[in-house]
Amino acid sequence: MVMLLAFLLLLYYGAGNIHCSRVNYGNITDMLSLLDFKAATNDPTDALRSWNRSVHYCNWTGIICSSFNPGRVAALQLPGKSLSGEITPSLGNLTFLKILDLSSNGFSGQLTPLNQLHELVILDLSTNSFQGIIPDSLTNCSNLKLMDLSRNMLAGPIPTKIGSLYNLIGMDLSKNNLTGVIPPSIGNGTHLQTLVLQENGLGGSIPDMFGKLSDMIGFSVGANSLSGRIPPSVFNLTSLQTLGLYANKLQGELPLDIGATLPEIIVFTLGQNMLQGHIPPSLGNASGLQVIDLSSNNFVGEIPSFGKLLNLEYLNLGHSMLESSESQRWESLYGLTNCSNLFMLSLDNNQLQGAIPDLVGKLSTHLTSLHLSGNNLSGIVPSSLANLTSIIDLDLSNNSLTGTIEGWLGSLKKLQSLDLHGNNFVGFIPPSFGNLSELTILSLAQNEFKGHIPPTLGKLSQLSRLDLSYNNLQGDIRPEISELKQLIALYLSSSRLSGKIPDDLGKCQGLVTIQMDHNNLTGVIPTSLGNLLSLDMLNLSYNDL
Repeated sequence: MVMLLAFLLLLYYGAGNIHCSRVNYGNITDMLSLLDFKAATNDPTDALRSWNRSVHYCNWTGIICSSFNPGRVAALQLPGKSLSGEITPSLGNLTFLKILDLSSNGFSGQLTPLNQLHELVILDLSTNSFQGIIPDSLTNCSNLKLMDLSRNMLAGPIPTKIGSLYNLIGMDLSKNNLTGVIPPSIGNGTHLQTLVLQENGLGGSIPDMFGKLSDMIGFSVGANSLSGRIPPSVFNLTSLQTLGLYANKLQGELPLDIGATLPEIIVFTLGQNMLQGHIPPSLGNASGLQVIDLSSNNFVGEIPSFGKLLNLEYLNLGHSMLESSESQRWESLYGLTNCSNLFMLSLDNNQLQGAIPDLVGKLSTHLTSLHLSGNNLSGIVPSSLANLTSIIDLDLSNNSLTGTIEGWLGSLKKLQSLDLHGNNFVGFIPPSFGNLSELTILSLAQNEFKGHIPPTLGKLSQLSRLDLSYNNLQGDIRPEISELKQLIALYLSSSRLSGKIPDDLGKCQGLVTIQMDHNNLTGVIPTSLGNLLSLDMLNLSYNDL
C-alpha cells in the first residue's frame, strides 16, 4: 500500500527528476539542508556519493523534486542504504517534502522535530534504532496519510494529539516500547484503514470508538497488555480483513454472528487471551479466512466445521478445552479435508478423545505441521497418515496412542521434528528412521518401544535432539550415535540399556546435555567426554560405571 500510494502521489503532485534547465537556482535552502543531512550521516556503502555540488541535487540518489515547484524537494527516499547517525533538524527545512522514507537503516537518537513539514504525506522511519518519545510536534504534519515508525525503540505513551491527524489512512507503531493506553482520539481519523500497534507495552482497554472506523481493513494490537472485553462494535467493521488481538488479557465471548458481521475477514488472530464460551459456528461461513488463531484461551464445546473455508491455510485452536468424541468421528475432521491450502493444523492440549480419524490422511497435501499432542487420543495411528508426505513437524505426544509406528513413518521423508513421547507405542524402533535425513528433533520417550537402538539413527546427520528415555530397550548404546555431529541433547534415561558408553561420543562437540541415568551401563566413563566444552548437564547416575 505504501509504495502504491507513494507512486500515485508523485504522479498527482507532478514530482519527478527535473532537468537542470528547469530548476530555480535561486533557492538553495533544500540543497543546504540535504548536505547538512549528509554530513551528519554515516554512509559505509557510499550510497550518497552523488550528493555533491557537481551534480544538481534534484538528480541525487533518493531525491525527487517537484515539477510544480521547481527546485523544491518533494521526496527523500533512502530505504535500506545502511545509513546511520542522527537525523538532523535541517530536514525540517524541506517544506515542500511529501515523502520521507529512511526505513531499514541504522538511524538512532531522538526523532527530530518535523513540525514544519506541513506538506508531508508519507513518513516511513521504520526498522531503525530511534529512541525516546514520539514528539507531539509530529502531529503538525496535518496532511499525513501514512506514518510508519515500527521496529524502533521508541518509548513512552502514544501522543493524545495524534488524533488530530485526520487524514491518516495507515499508521504502524508496532514493535517498539510504547506504554500507556491506546488514545481514543485515534478514532477521530475517520479515514483510517490500517492501525498496527502490536508488540508494545500498551495497557488499558480497546477504545469503544474504534468500532466507528467504518473504513478499517486492518486492526492489529497483539502482544500488548490490553484487558477488558473486546468492544462489540469492532466485530461490526464489515470491511475488516485483518483482526490481530493475540497475546493480551482480553475477556468475554465471541458474538454468535461473527461470520456474518465480518464477511471480508482474512486473518483472525485472537490467541493467548482469556476468551471463553464456544467458538461460533458462523465463523465457518467467513469464506475468505486464511488464518485462524484462537489458541490458548478458555473455549469449550465442539469444534465447528470449517469445510467452507476453501482458502484456509493456518488453523490453531490449541490450548483450550475443546471436545470431540470418537462417536462423532470428529465431524468428518471438521470439514478440513476441503481446505486444500491448509499447511498448519494445531489442535493440541484440548480434550479431544477417541481414535484419530482415518480421514486425517485426506488433509491437504500441503500440510507441513500437525499438532495433536496433549489430548486423550487412543487407538492406533491410522496408516493413512502416510499420505501427508509434506509434513515437517508432527507432534502426537502426551496421548494414549498404541500400536507400532513403522506402517506410516517411512513415507514422511520431509520430517524435521517428530514428537511421540508420552504414549503407549510398542514394537521396535524402525530402522527406516535412517531415511528421514532431515530430522533435527526425535522424541520417542515414555513409550513401550523394545529391542536395540537401530544403527541407522547414526545417519541422521542433522539431528540435534534425541530422546529415547523411559522405554524397554535392550543392548548397548550404538557407536553410530557418535556420528551425530549436530547433536545438542541426548536423553537415554531409564531405557534398560547395557554395555559401555561409546568412546567416540566426545566427537559430538555440540553436546550440552547427556542423560543416561537409571540404566545398566558398565565400564569406564570415556575420557573423551572431557572434550565436550559446551556440556552443561551430565547424568550417569544409577549405573554400574
